[in-house]
This record gives sequence, structure tokens and C-alpha cells, in this order.
Amino acid sequence: MSFISYLINGLSLGSVYAIIALGYTMVYGIAKMLNFAHGDIIMIGGYVVFFSASSAGMPPLLAVLLSVIVCTVLGVTIERIAYKPLREAPSLAVLITAIGVSYLLQNVALLLFGANPKSFTSVVPFSGLSLAGGKLNISGEAIVTILSGIVIMVGLSVFIKRTKAGQAMLAVSEDKGAAQLMGINVNGTIGLTFAIGSALAAVAGALLCSAYPTLNPYTGSMPGIKAFVAAVFGGIGSIPGAMIGGILLGVIEILSKAYISSQLSDAIVFSVLIIVLLVKPTGIMGKKINEKV
Repeated sequence: MSFISYLINGLSLGSVYAIIALGYTMVYGIAKMLNFAHGDIIMIGGYVVFFSASSAGMPPLLAVLLSVIVCTVLGVTIERIAYKPLREAPSLAVLITAIGVSYLLQNVALLLFGANPKSFTSVVPFSGLSLAGGKLNISGEAIVTILSGIVIMVGLSVFIKRTKAGQAMLAVSEDKGAAQLMGINVNGTIGLTFAIGSALAAVAGALLCSAYPTLNPYTGSMPGIKAFVAAVFGGIGSIPGAMIGGILLGVIEILSKAYISSQLSDAIVFSVLIIVLLVKPTGIMGKKINEKV
């Protein structure tokens, strides 16, 4: 039963990584940039839920909805102010800007909320399930997180394949110039991508802090890095790849902590990534793109 319990916890953590990785993979697939401030939007979302639920007494579901709205506006604002002027700039300039935005958000949070960790109250309304005569306990956070990951991935896949906005995203990801000639608003499409990714970050922040109830200005840093690893692991630019990469990463991390060493779990996770990329550089579901010279 212990192995099953660890596996469920791994699926839960992996689902959080997957939800965050979906934001990374969408932005990279469409805007061809790495938004390293994405992890810090998770942290901002966590604080919005914390203060709206704890201080204002707002119901958890409404607090999460408010967090989604705030993070969506923040993501679009960051894209308009920091990234849009660099649309034609070298990728290194965009990367450095993204790192700068990340540190900016961390330090603003530090000034506003302080360095002391906050005790986060779970947004999940039920305690969970007890199976096999009490030998197997599944937390409510694990159940909600896994189901949320599945629903988000399916919904996002349907949105990309079945809607005009989704088709516009696919067109922009293939060729921005050709998409613009076909009448697609490239800037609007990229802005929509940031909005969706930031909304997903807010959901991930609420779920992550519910499962691990400590919140501080650096809460999103390591999950953000691991989610980026998950996106690369699964094949960055691929929505199913981000989901698979996130879940595998979460399972590997939890099993490593349980059976090998909690101190070496992060090293094991990154070692597995290196091995996978040596064997398949494009990731598990990534496709090799041949560029014409």
C-alpha cells in the first residue's frame, strides 16, 4: 500500500508540474520564448488566494477565481510591457528580460508581504478518501489536483483544435509572418497565450499551496524550474508532452524521496532529464524540425 500511496502523491505533484508546464510550452510554442517569470506568477496567485480567503473571508472557490483574474491581467501586462517591445530582438535579450521580471516579482512580493512564510489554508473542501480498511488514504488535494490536470489538458487540447483562436495559435506557432498575411492578429494571439498560461499558473499556485501549505515570495521558483524541466522532458511545444513530462517528473521525485534519498531527489530528477535528452534531444513527444538554409 505504501507504493500506491507514493504513486498517488507523485501523480498529484506531477499534475501540478504539468499544469505549470502547459503555460511554459504554450508560450514557447507560439511566441518562441522562455517566460522564466511564469513560476513567480504562481506565487502571486498563491498570495491572492491567501489574502482573499484568510483576510477577506472569501469562499475558496471565489478566491481561486479572483486569483485567476489577477494573474491573467498580470500575465498580459507583463507581456505588453516587457516582452512585446522585444518581439524582434535576439532571444538572449528576451531571456535576460524574463529573468529580470522574475526577480522583480519576487522582490515586490518581498516588500509587500514580507519574508515570513504564511500558513496556507487548503482550498479543497473535503479531506479525502480512506480505502482498504484505512490502509490507503488519498487526500482531497491529491484527488482534486489529478482531476484538474486531466480536465485542463483535455480542455486545452479541444480549445486548440476546435476554436478559431486555437487555430490562430497553431498558425502563429508555425509562421508568424504568414499568419499575419492571412489576417491573424499575431500580437493579440500571443497576448491570449500569456493570458491562458497565467490563468493556469494561478490554478497551479492554489493547488500547490493547498498540498504544501507554506507560502513565501520564493514559493514559485523551484516548481517553476521543475515545470520547465517537465516541458522539456515531454517535448516543449507539445501539450500532451507537457502533461506526460509533468506527471513523470512528479512520480520520479516522490519515489526518489521515498526509496532513495530526499536530499538527492532533485539531483535524480535532473539526471533523468539529461539521460532522456541524450537519447531523444527533442523530448518524449517533441518533433524534430528541419530548418531550410
